[in-house]
Amino acid sequence: DLSFFGALPSRIYGNAMTNEILIAVPLFVFMGVMLEKSKVAEELLDTMGQLFGSVRGGLGISVTIVGALLAASTGIVGATVVTMGLLSLPTMLRRGYDPSLACGSICAAGTLGQIIPPSIVLVILGDQISNAYSDAQRAIGNWSPDPVSVGDLFAGALIPGLMLVGMYIAYQMIVAIIRPESSPPIPRDENHIEPGAFL
Repeated sequence: DLSFFGALPSRIYGNAMTNEILIAVPLFVFMGVMLEKSKVAEELLDTMGQLFGSVRGGLGISVTIVGALLAASTGIVGATVVTMGLLSLPTMLRRGYDPSLACGSICAAGTLGQIIPPSIVLVILGDQISNAYSDAQRAIGNWSPDPVSVGDLFAGALIPGLMLVGMYIAYQMIVAIIRPESSPPIPRDENHIEPGAFL
């Protein structure tokens, strides 16, 4: 029925403008654009590369940590993958990383934006789950159901997100031990910072 198409724009506009939860989505997108334009992500990747670069597999570890930080600050998967791909892939390939390991590290770090809070996926999912749960509870006669909040979803996704970061780093370290030629370290005389300099 074509009448549904006429109602769709007003439903989308009305729901997005009146729902306080969905206001977070354009703000997260704006934050991701600002991080990209201000070169903060690039400087963060350079610093992490200097810190972990002398370790075998250090650039991959740096990409994972920066990807987790970008995911936690923007909540956008696409922005994280594109930013990390543009910044770190040429550096990793120039340093002799295996192309499949370099691309896999970047893509895996980019997916962290879906689970590490604040995530746009969790915001939209929280809104939809809350509405569906309230409707289901009203249908069975519970007129005052406990709402499912986005904060609960954020709290529930934090530990699994950090576990994924840990597993990605452990995988890169294991690959660096098993196949040392796939992830060579940066020579210590190039761009090395002592860990105490961060304190």
